[in-house]
Order: sequence, then C-alpha cells, then structure tokens
Amino acid sequence: MTLAAPHASARGGRPLIETRPLRYPDTADEATMARRGWWLVVLNALIPGSAQVLAGNRRLGRFGLGATLSGWLLVLIGAGLALFGRGALVWLVVGPLSWFVLTLVQVLLIGYAILWVVLTIDALRLVRLIRVPTVSRWALPVASVLVLSLAASGAVYGSTVAASSRGAIGSIFGGGGPSLPPSDGYYNILLLGADSGDGRDSMRFDSISVVSVNAESGAVTITGIPRELPNAPFSEGSPMQELYPNGFEGHSSRTCGWNPWMNHIRNAAEVCREDHGTGLYPDAAKHDSAPGIEATKDAAEGALGIEIPYYVFVDMDAFAELIDALGGVDIEVTERLPKGGGPGDTGRPVEEWATGWIEPGMQHMDGDTAQWYARSRYTTSDWDRMKRQRQLQVAILDQFTPENVVARFNEIAAAGTALVETDLPQDKLPEFFGLVMKAKEQKVAQIELTPESGVDEHEPDYARIRDMIQQTLHPPTQTPATDGS
Repeated sequence: MTLAAPHASARGGRPLIETRPLRYPDTADEATMARRGWWLVVLNALIPGSAQVLAGNRRLGRFGLGATLSGWLLVLIGAGLALFGRGALVWLVVGPLSWFVLTLVQVLLIGYAILWVVLTIDALRLVRLIRVPTVSRWALPVASVLVLSLAASGAVYGSTVAASSRGAIGSIFGGGGPSLPPSDGYYNILLLGADSGDGRDSMRFDSISVVSVNAESGAVTITGIPRELPNAPFSEGSPMQELYPNGFEGHSSRTCGWNPWMNHIRNAAEVCREDHGTGLYPDAAKHDSAPGIEATKDAAEGALGIEIPYYVFVDMDAFAELIDALGGVDIEVTERLPKGGGPGDTGRPVEEWATGWIEPGMQHMDGDTAQWYARSRYTTSDWDRMKRQRQLQVAILDQFTPENVVARFNEIAAAGTALVETDLPQDKLPEFFGLVMKAKEQKVAQIELTPESGVDEHEPDYARIRDMIQQTLHPPTQTPATDGS
C-alpha cells in the first residue's frame, strides 16, 4: 500500500498547498507565508470573520462573518431611513421605544467591538508570525492593531452616543405633561431663562418668551415678553385668576414678588406660599413642572391670547456649556457691551466693575461671551437685552445642523441634560424634530412687546397685544380683487 505524498488530497493526489495555500501553506517558503499573512490581515480588516473561514476555525469564522454582514445590513437600513424615511428613524431614536432601541444599539456595538478583537488576535495566530520574514513579523501586528483601534474606537464611540442619547432623553423627557394636539394650528412653548446670581433674594425668570411653531409648515415665531411687563392678566379658569382677577398686582412682601411684573409671578405663586403652590397647581410636579412655571404659563396665555401647554426652562448659569458644546455661535454685535456687573453695580462707573468688553462687529462667541451678551443690561435697557436674547436664540437654532449635532453629540447631550428642564412629552419628539428641520429652512419671525412695537411699558393694552399676536400667527388672506365685469 502506497502512502499519499505529504499534504496530498485524498482525491487525485493534488497537493493541498497548491489549491488552498491560505489553509495549508508551505511554511518553509517565507515569501509565500508573508503574502498569506498580509492576505489574512487585510481580509480580517475588510470582512471580519473571512480569515477564519478561509484559514482557521470555520465555526468562529461563520459567526464573525454573519455578525459582519448583519452589521452592514443594519448600517444600510439606517442610511436608507436617514435618506428616505427620516421620520421612522427619528421615531426609533427618540420615540417611545427609544430606550430599548438605543440599549440594543449600545450592546450590539460593544459586542461587535469585542468580537473584532477576538477575530484579530485569532487572525494573527493564523499568520504564524514565526514563519514570516522579520519585516512582516513586525509590520503585520502593527497594521492589525491600527485597524482594530480605529474600528473598535468607532464602535465604542457609537455605543457612548447611544448611551448619551438614552440618558439625555430619559433625563430631559422622563415624564412630561399630557400629549396634546396643536392649538389653532400651532404648538406654543413657553421658553424661560433663570438667572440666580449674587444679590438675588430668589430665582426669577429674567428671560421670558413664547415660541410658536406652525404644526404644518414648521414656521417659527418668537414672542419676547418683557420681564417687567406689569399687571399681566391670567388665562380663563386659571387658579391665579381667582387670586388676581384684575391682573397680577404683585405681593405684599418685598421678598415675595412685590412688583406687579411677569418675573415676580413665580414668587407669588410658589416661593411665598406655605404650600409652595401645590394647592394652586397640584398636578404640576407629576408633569415635570412647578407651580411657579404653571402660573407664568397662565399669565403668558392671558397676555397673548393663545394656549401654551408646554414650557422649556433654561438654566442661564449652565447656558455657556451648550454654546461651547455647539462650537460657539456667530453674532453681529451693534454696540460695545461690558462683561460682568450685577444689581449692586447700578450707578457705579462701568470701568470699576467691567471684567471685559464685547466689541462691535461680527463675532464668533464662546459660551462665556454669549452668556454676557444675553445678560448685559447695566449700560443699556431691558428692551435692548431682550433683542439680544432673541438674536442669540436664533443663532443657537442655526447651529443645530445634523452635521454639528452628530459631530458634537456627546457634548451637546451632556450640556442639554444640565441646562434644560421641560414638560414636553417624549412621544411628541419625532413630530417636533420634523418641524425643527422645516423651521431651519425658514426665517424666524420675531415679536417684541416693547415700546418700539407700540406696547406701553407701564400700562400695556393687552387687547391690542392679543390682536397683534393673532395678526402675526394668522395673517388675513388676500382675496383677489374683482373688476366688476
């Protein structure tokens, strides 16, 4: 009986090293082993799992190859949804199933990164480094580690984005109020900015505006409400209307909102009541709100004549973080403004307390500069400050491009979690996201309730204000003229 030649096939006697050199190489030929090694490394980099199918453990290879092809399929599906089904993709990422979807994405990415590490180590084992020339013996592991580092870091970054998204969505939109349809064709959201600096007896809303988003076109109108707007009427049926039937009159205690201004309503409704306002608004906490916020909502509704079901609260002390996370904002400054200062500096020469200056001209502002741009008022008026705040809101909206959000997502999510509180329900997020994308293609309309727009700062005509809002949100349609023929 004749024995088959070494490496001979059971059928026909052809040497296996000729037909399958990746699996059965001629280990004595260093040049062949080097070429084989580079093929295995490249295959492992391009199609993880293929090196094992061709030259190693086929079961491990098939598992790795299946995971790779499944990953490519999911990426293609995601890209297809981003291009042709953005609404469905947004619903998956921020909708009611977002926690499950984002957790699954995080687990799959981490699992695939670990699998790729295993496949890379196994591919280097299959290379048989001791049998390749010296140069390749060092170059092959280095190339494999570099490719693995890039791929694994991408997967790990993707998993952190998924985790950040889940955490931010859960933190900001964990509860929320009831999901309501648009009112008269608009979603109206009260936007509040609070500044609790030194010398303040309590936190008051120093920036108050209402963002009205057209539920069809996405057109945005921002109405700026002066913080010192007096005697605001409350909406019909409001608990505060029973206390102040003739409009907000302030409070008897100086520390409890003694002025009849909009920014003192929170104190009168919440801070200065023994029950902290829970008797007035018992469901506020359940809906991620507070009595002071609900009372301010009711005052804004009464003043503007529109329904305002939702609010967004911005902590001005953390405002700079969001600006920095977005990479700064571009603002055209029209007058020189000082940084620094506080209520105790009123009347003192600005040179004594200014810590810096914001110069006129087009400027790219970081968070600290933008914060002072929005706050500065001791050398100008509150009306000027309102205009700057609205200008800054529009500039921030311009920075929320898909490219910028993707590139800086973790930073934006972290800043948003520390910065924002809201009662917007999570199931509204997909719809709002679509409206935001439409809004970015249009110019933002602005209304300022200031003397320049005909609003008396001491005795505002609220009937005229309500008519102004209606004319802006629902302009009269032009009827074609008839020639009488």
